[in-house]
Formats: sequence, C-alpha cells, structure tokens
Amino acid sequence: EGRQRRWVCSSVRMNNLSCGHLSMARPRLVSKLSQRMTSCLLLVFPILVFGQLRNADVYKLPEMGKENIRENINIPGFDGYEVLKCDFHIHTVFSDGRVWPDMRVNEAWQQGLDAIAITDHIEYRPFKDMVIGDLNESYKIAKAHADYLGFIVIKGAEVTREKPIGHLNALFINDANKLDQEDPVDALREAKKQGAFIMWNHPGWPDDKSTLYSIHEQLLKDKVIDGVECFNFLEYYPIAFDYANKYNLAYMGNSDIHNLVTETYGGEKLARPITLVFSSERSEEGVKEALFARRTAILFNGVLAGKEDILRRLFLASVHLRMIENNSGYTELCNTSDLNYILLINNFQYNLPANKTIRLQLPKEGKIIVGNCYTGKDSRLEISLPLK
Repeated sequence: EGRQRRWVCSSVRMNNLSCGHLSMARPRLVSKLSQRMTSCLLLVFPILVFGQLRNADVYKLPEMGKENIRENINIPGFDGYEVLKCDFHIHTVFSDGRVWPDMRVNEAWQQGLDAIAITDHIEYRPFKDMVIGDLNESYKIAKAHADYLGFIVIKGAEVTREKPIGHLNALFINDANKLDQEDPVDALREAKKQGAFIMWNHPGWPDDKSTLYSIHEQLLKDKVIDGVECFNFLEYYPIAFDYANKYNLAYMGNSDIHNLVTETYGGEKLARPITLVFSSERSEEGVKEALFARRTAILFNGVLAGKEDILRRLFLASVHLRMIENNSGYTELCNTSDLNYILLINNFQYNLPANKTIRLQLPKEGKIIVGNCYTGKDSRLEISLPLK
C-alpha cells in the first residue's frame, strides 16, 4: 500500500514535470518517459480496476462471482399472456436428490427460469436418517430463499409407485404429509382435495413403453390427471402428445433433476427441458390458472411440442414478415425470439435461427410446416400462407 502511494505521488510529479519543466525538452526524452509511465499503468491498473481493496493484505474480486448473473430468455407471449419458463419436476436431498433445496432456486434463477416445483418423493427417501424434516421441509427451505429472490416456488410431491400406475406429481398442495397413504389412488384423491394439479410423470419409464393402463383411464375419467409429462430428463414420449390431445391434458416437460443441473445439461442457455406457461400474471396463482387452462408448451433440445393453437400463436408472435418491394420475389422472415425454427416449404428446408432474419422466395399461397414443432405423435405445426 505504501509503495502504491509513493508510485501515485511520483506519477503526479512526473506528469507535472513532463507537462511543465520538460515542455522544452527533446521529443525523444518525453517519448521514453511516456512509454515508462504507460508500462507502469498497465502493471498497476489491473489491480485497481479488477480488484477491490479489502484491507492491507486482501484484494476481493467481486466481479468473478456469478451467483447474481441471470440468463435472459426471450420468448414472446401473445393475447396478453406472458411466457413463464418452468420446471415442475425437481428433487432434493429430502428424497433421492443430491442438492440442497435453496440451491435448486439458485440454479433455476441463474438459468433464466421463472418458477419451479419441489417434488420430492413421498415413498422413497433414502437420506431420511441424515436429513431431518417431514415431507414439507424441502419446500419450506426453497420457498424462504425464493421469496428473498422474488422467485416462484410451488409446493409439490411425487407419488412413487411401480407400474401400472407409475409416478405422478401433485402440484399446488398444502400438506405433503397427508399424501403418505398406502393406496396411491387415495393419495391422489387427497391431493385433489387440496386443489392439486396432477401430472402423470414419464409414462415411458422405466420399461420404454408409454402404456395407458386401465388405472390411468379411470383417473382420466374421474378428472384426477390434468397433465402428462411428454419430455422428461433426456427422453421424450411421442405417443404422450396424442394422450394430451385426446384427453385435453396439459403438455408438460421437466428435468426430473436429481444431481446438479450443470452436471447433467451443462451450462448452456436453454439446455434443460422446460414447460412454457402462458400466464396472465407472474405469480403462483397465474401459473396455476394457466396449467388448469392447458396453456402450456414444451421446449427441449430445440424441439417444441404443444397444442396446435398454442404453437401457432407462439410462432406468429416470434416470426415477423417484411416484403421486399423491388419485384425480386424475396421476403424477409425475422425471428425476434430465442427459439429456433425449421421451416419446410415446397420440399425445401430453411433454418430460421433465434434472433436472426432470413431472406427467401416465399410462395404467395400454400403452407409452411414447422419441422421442430410437434402437435401430435405424427403431426407438426402447419402455417398457412400468406403470412399475416
């Protein structure tokens, strides 16, 4: 510190000298002094600019911390709805996860999400002898931290049984302890009494067969199941798209994360599967209303899936047209979102990347098939021409 003060004083004197007494000196001498001063500045200024002096012995580098840096995900809403990026299937150390609940909030906030649900298993808690707390504890920890950050955390739980009923998440519950019942149907009915949204999880796991069993048919008939998880972890289940359409279920896509998110998906933007919720407001109540209204879509690995009208409105909110008025026949399609689109037009494929504009000769009539937007097992989004 003393050396730095002496250097600053010397620098001031040197500046005065170079500006005053040396004004009549030979240019070569002034040039050498300037070079030496520049070298000193390059050596010292990185410490002054990039380090904050804490005391005589410690420099702190606050700009190296990333915990307060968040990804911005630009996905446009429509009809007055905004898009909330959500993950409704997350585990912590209070079941078989490897991460503390408040860290799940940090991960999601940093990656640009707006809401998560803590859905620890009811029946499977391998660390319960080491991690103290009842079935509501993980939510309490996450919610306290989320409130501090202004983030949305939804209370949930996973009813975990073997097939045929399989695994189901109950979202927006009041008390997870009451779901600890011998009969899984009784547990689900208790969740519905609490106002829960019930999601049928990963129908194709663990036997690679997305079978709709009679127990599911009965639960659907009784309006117990509200959504189906078409994308889960690193896989998806195309036939579940048709289940969602046939039974009017919400399209759901989630990480089912147990380890660190970066360990599984890396740190890239939009790496994990997420449910896009088209909500009238940024709140838990807004998310709940949108889920029960089935205003959802799924985004994972560059693929979108959802009901046809939802994906059409999302596409038209993302992509804007400009005619080139010079009789060239060219049109500009401008994608103002972070979504990538693959366009199939008259047997030609065009890539319309996120936040890019492409120029092409667009037919006056016909249709565009959006190749990465699935509206069913064997169907993709179709947009009629001309675009409005």
